[in-house]
Parts: sequence; C-alpha cells; structure tokens
Amino acid sequence: MARVTTSDTVGEADREQAGPGAPDSGAGPGGERAAGTLPRWQARLRRFGYAARPRPDVADRLTPRFPAPDPRLGAVFGLGPETAVRLARWAAWGGPLLVALIAGALRFWDLGSPHAVIFDETYYAKDAWSLIHLGYEGTWPDNANDRILAHPQEIPLSSEGSYVVHPPVGKWIIGLGEALFGLDPFGWRFMTAVLGTLSVFMLCRIGRRLFRSTVLGCLAGALMAVDGLHFVMSRTALLDLVVMFWVLAAFGCLLVDRDKSRALLAARLPRGGTDEGPGQGAPLPDASVGDRTGLGARPWRLLAGLCLGLAFATKWNGLYVLAAFGILTVLWDMGARRTAGASRPFLAMLRKDALPAFVSLPMLALVTYAVSWTGWFATSGGYFRDWADKQGAAGPWGWLPGPLRSLWHYESEVYSFHVNLTSHHTYQSNPFSWLVLGRPVSYFYESPKAGTDGCTDKGEGCAREVLALGTPVLWWAACVALVYVLYRWFFRRDWRAGALLCGVAAGYLPWFAYQERTIFLFYAVVFLPFLCLALAMAAGALAGPPGTDERRRTIGIVAVGVIGLLIVWNFIYFWPIYTGQTIPLEEWRHRMWLDTWI
Repeated sequence: MARVTTSDTVGEADREQAGPGAPDSGAGPGGERAAGTLPRWQARLRRFGYAARPRPDVADRLTPRFPAPDPRLGAVFGLGPETAVRLARWAAWGGPLLVALIAGALRFWDLGSPHAVIFDETYYAKDAWSLIHLGYEGTWPDNANDRILAHPQEIPLSSEGSYVVHPPVGKWIIGLGEALFGLDPFGWRFMTAVLGTLSVFMLCRIGRRLFRSTVLGCLAGALMAVDGLHFVMSRTALLDLVVMFWVLAAFGCLLVDRDKSRALLAARLPRGGTDEGPGQGAPLPDASVGDRTGLGARPWRLLAGLCLGLAFATKWNGLYVLAAFGILTVLWDMGARRTAGASRPFLAMLRKDALPAFVSLPMLALVTYAVSWTGWFATSGGYFRDWADKQGAAGPWGWLPGPLRSLWHYESEVYSFHVNLTSHHTYQSNPFSWLVLGRPVSYFYESPKAGTDGCTDKGEGCAREVLALGTPVLWWAACVALVYVLYRWFFRRDWRAGALLCGVAAGYLPWFAYQERTIFLFYAVVFLPFLCLALAMAAGALAGPPGTDERRRTIGIVAVGVIGLLIVWNFIYFWPIYTGQTIPLEEWRHRMWLDTWI
C-alpha cells in the first residue's frame, strides 16, 4: 500500500514539531532534555511496558526530511526499487501538474457562459477595462452592460473619474485578460481562471512541503479543484479569488523561508564527536548559535511581503492576513532558535528577527500598496485626484505632497463607506453560517420557458443558475477536520496545525467584527485553501501513521477514498448550478438542499 502520511502527520509529534511555545518539562537551559532522561509520567509508564520512541536529532527537528518512497507501492505495480524512486521524484512535480491540468480544464471549459455580466462583474470588468485604457476608473452609463454585450459592441467609457471602493491590483489583473481577448465574458474571466488553476498547483506543492508527503499535498489540491465555491469564483471576474491567490502564495513563500532559515541554523550547529574523531557526529544544540546567528536577507520572506502587499492592494481584508502571517513567521523563528539551543529564544527572536520581519512584511506590503496606485498618481482624471489642490491645501499635513494627501483623503472616505455599508441585500449572510454554507450567493438566474434556451421540459419550464456554493460534503467534512486540527495544535502542539488555524482565522474571524455590514459567503474563498489542507491532514490521520499494520492501513485508506469519492460525486451533482446549465425546474429544486439556498 502507498504511504500517505509523513513521519509526524498522524503520529506522536516531537516537541519541536509542536511549534513555538510548546512546553519542555525537564529541559535544560538550551531547550534540550539531558540525554537519557524522561518526564516522570513516562518513566512511571515504563513498568507497564512503555518505551519512548527514538528522538530525532536537532538537525532532523530543524529540517525534517521527506520520507523515503514506500517500496510497497512499486511492488503493487510490479516496479523495481529504482523505478519506484524515479516515480516518486517525478510525482513531486508531475502530481501537482496533473491535478492543476484537470482543474484548469474544468475552469476553462465554456468559460464565456453565461454570456452576461453576472453579479459584481458589472463593477470590476468595466473598472478593469478603464484602468487598462485610462490608468484610473472612469464612468459608465446605466445601459453600459447591454451595449457592451450587443452586436456590434459599443464601449461607452467616459474619462470622468468614478468613485470606487477597492484598490486597483485585482482590477489590473482582470484587465490583462481583457487586453488579450477583449471586453467580453471570456476576456474578463480569463485571468481569474488562470489564477484559480495556478492556486490549485500551488496548494499541491504547499501541502507537500507542509506534510512532507506528495500524496497529501496532491489530495489538498484535488479537494480545492472540486470545490464549488473555488470553481465558481475562478469563472467570475470578482476580486476575492485574486486575494486568495496572493494569500496562498505568501503562505507558500513563508513555508520555504521557514525551511531555509532553519537549515541555515542547522548548518551552523557544532557536531558531536564519534569513533572516527571529533566533529563528525550529529549536530548539538548550541546557545551561541541559537542566540546570535543572523539569518541573512531571506528573499522568500521578502517575496511573501510582496504577495501580501498585492493581496492588500486587491481588497483591504488582506491587511488582516498580513498581520497574522507577520506574527506567525516570527513565532516560527522563535521556535527554530529554541530548538537550535537558544537560552532565551523569545529575546533572541526580538534581537535578530523582529525588525527584519517588520521590514520584509508590513513595510514592503505598504510600499507595494502605494505603488499599486501608480496609474492614479500618473494621471489627473482619477476620483479625488486633485482634492489636495482644491480642498485640502490647509491643515497640519500640508507638508505632504498633494497626491499623497489626496490619496489619504480618498482612502478615509472609502473606509467610512465600508464600515457603514449596512444596506440590505438578498444574499447577504452572517459569518456564523459560512462554514456550513448557510446562505450562498446566486450570481445569475434565468427561467427559460419550454422550447427556449435549451429547455426541453414540457411542464414548469427550466432554471438556469450560477450559484456560489461550496461543495457541501467537502465543507461539512472540513468542519470536522478543523476540530481535529484544533486538537493537534492545542493538545499535541503541532506547528502545522497552528499554521492552518492561523490561515483560517486570518481570513475568517475579522468578519465577525462587521456583522452589521453587508457581507457575503463568497468572502470565505480566501481561507478555503487552509480548509482543504486541514481536510488532507485529517485524511492522513484517518489512513494511519507510519508503521501501522496492513489491516488498519487498508481500512483507513478505504475510508479516505470513500470520502473523496463522495466529494467528487457531490461536485458533479451540483455541476449544472455551478456552470449555469439549463435544467428542468424540478431538478433545480432537488439541488436546493436547504431552504436558505433559494
């Protein structure tokens, strides 16, 4: 049978794998227990036959290795050991590429349907076109959508600045597709489909690095590939999937940075003596290394700061993720220094890592945000562009350049708009209901009569809808997986579980502070990748830890397979209302499992 878990995905996590802040009863000043000693409770259990597992050395705890390919997989297909190793190496990239190709084929299939401006595409598709051609958002007449979709097409864009309430990066990205394919549904949806496909590939690779398992990484990506919310958002020109893409990219960059910085610490540690002579053995914790070693420029963390800045410059909710990931990365640094032997890991982190992290993440993100407004700065027609010259010349901030004062005024007005947006919307929802898909958003709905628009039903007619609904079985299973991940973090101090909870919390919890505001379930796509990773982690636990007997492993893998097939079936079942297919009204009703979905 194939190995589907890592050495500590489902087993007893070692203390360092538990992450920063884990207790270390009986540890010495350098954070390591004296050789041969055990906690009292473990020592007492020895009389009942308890034997502690071998403790990995410091290098393995700083940089856990990928497990060797399981030879049993090759034997199933009649492959020799060398062929099995080559297959495992190919799968590290080939598996994610295959999953991404399948996801891309699904997302690009009939991408221009419905041939309509659906939901908030009415804002972002037109603003994107305006940015490409004017450098800022212009204005459009009320009948602009009909004229854009008409034959021959009219594009009634005015150069007068328009008041918009979201930063420009997401609209610039949507505009790239329009520049390539024109102002039509395929053009304005092209780039979100590209980002949706790339995000599946990234999630496979991120899951592989996080769990040290290609199978679990590809499972996480495959789950997102067949999630209905991600699928619909990948086929719609809205901003939230763009935010999700940059958040996921930043998380992946921070994971790479974590591995590389810990490998640097491991390389600096002194080596213990062996029979062959001193300096040839396993690395030993060293307080001078843990306390004093600098970790260099850390380009991957700089890249994470750029990605978080692009997320923030797409929608402001990216700012919460920036704050959460900034805390997460310095806690990882503290844990690494503790494992390396730092006498005071928190103080060592403050001295060596906190300031570089602040420059790499918040400062770089803010610079990225300001640069994203280049089109508005470089032109004179944007909304509030000349506010400082006409109304804001006086005041204590008069020493600032006029364009910066104008942008600050613009942003303060936008903030007031967001916090006071309480107008009722048919599909608004409370964040308490998001994880169970209480109130999805209908992006498009038509009721074709019999004999029209592909409707063959002779009775009540048909329905045609695009519903932003997550695959229900996947989301409901993810709720259970979150409980398991919470257990892994709280009771077993597993750093990977903490990272996933951080991603979910950063994308989810801030919305509870704005429950009076008009908010929607599709905002949850930002933390969807972390739900898929949590479900993959729980699947690894269900399949069983390494060394599990064949019977237990077989039962676990079959259970995981059944859940996976149910999720795929559920996605296929809801396919017609994800893609706007014309179906008999009775079949549409069968898919409305909850009254709140209508």
